[in-house]
Amino acid sequence: MSKRDYYEVLGVSRDAGEREIKKAYKRLAMKFHPDRTKGDKDKEESFKEIKEAYEVLNNDQKRAAYDQYGHAAFEQGGMGGGGFGGGADFGDAFGDIFGDIFGGGRRGGQSRQRRGSDLRYNLEMTLEDAVKGKSVEIKVPTYVSCEPCNGSGAKKGTSAKTCSTCHGHGQVQMRQGLFAVQQTCPSCSGKGKVITDPCPSCRGQGRVEKTKTLNAKIPAGVDTGDRIRLSGEGEAGEHGAPAGDLYVQVHVKDHPIFVRDENNLYCEVPISFTTAALGGEIEVPTLEGKVKLKVPKETQTGKMFRLRGKGVKSVRSHATGDLMCKAVIETPVNLSGDQADLLRQLEEKMGKNQTKHRPKETGFFDSVKQFFDDLKS
Repeated sequence: MSKRDYYEVLGVSRDAGEREIKKAYKRLAMKFHPDRTKGDKDKEESFKEIKEAYEVLNNDQKRAAYDQYGHAAFEQGGMGGGGFGGGADFGDAFGDIFGDIFGGGRRGGQSRQRRGSDLRYNLEMTLEDAVKGKSVEIKVPTYVSCEPCNGSGAKKGTSAKTCSTCHGHGQVQMRQGLFAVQQTCPSCSGKGKVITDPCPSCRGQGRVEKTKTLNAKIPAGVDTGDRIRLSGEGEAGEHGAPAGDLYVQVHVKDHPIFVRDENNLYCEVPISFTTAALGGEIEVPTLEGKVKLKVPKETQTGKMFRLRGKGVKSVRSHATGDLMCKAVIETPVNLSGDQADLLRQLEEKMGKNQTKHRPKETGFFDSVKQFFDDLKS
């Protein structure tokens, strides 16, 4: 009796992808599996045919041979050497179907070691240190690898043994009717090995608690919210598993003079009444020291002076921001009688030309008058 085309058996096109082929196989295997067909010989043969088709089409090399030579590729002397036919392992086939769903399958090997936990260290820095960068010494309470057993958890001179329940796989298969479910081995908790003679120092854990001192290099330009990753400096994993990472979380403290906004710095600069009116030169602070700033005459409160390149060098792009100085005109206080008289004389002399000498004041009150006139109309 001639064999049916494998693509026809699974009901897929000749250009079907791996996912489509696997989906069709699962659907048909569920329908024709002997556990569900209760001894129906015809359906049992159909199941064998489905499994045979899947094992060819799900293998790139076998599929390529089948596409070129058809069934002849797997006959006596052909590529496959007649590896199909009677004696199909129904349990293995059904395990393959549900292995993808329940996290395993007969191909399962020894479980992976679970790495140690990541840690976070909150670091407060001054603005100066954050801008320039700094190496800081930090102390972190954590788990470290046990030295006497070298992290294995077994007493020195001994070693862990392969688990007799799961034979080193870390998982056991539970079959309930149609379903084959893989679960973590209860004897070794998924490790694949058991320690019969634990290390007295770590009690079989392979790690001990310790406060670790580290030197962390903080790059120039960091800001609040940035974090630096120290690979492998987190908690050590159990039984020799890799350590997690340590994340240094940066918080920059408030500065008495400067406010930072990304790469720019802002500050308020008090300017005397006379300098603001007549112009002059003042000193302003930067993170690198004082610099001279020319103040033009008739400077008003709120005027912004930009000092290019006096901000912060970005930790990412290496572009340097600016320093923005906001002028704050300082009104004279604690005047003597003579000083107050001089100001009154100045006010009297300017009184006849308010629009010329105080344009903002005049414009403001004109706007207020117009506002109330509009309300009345």
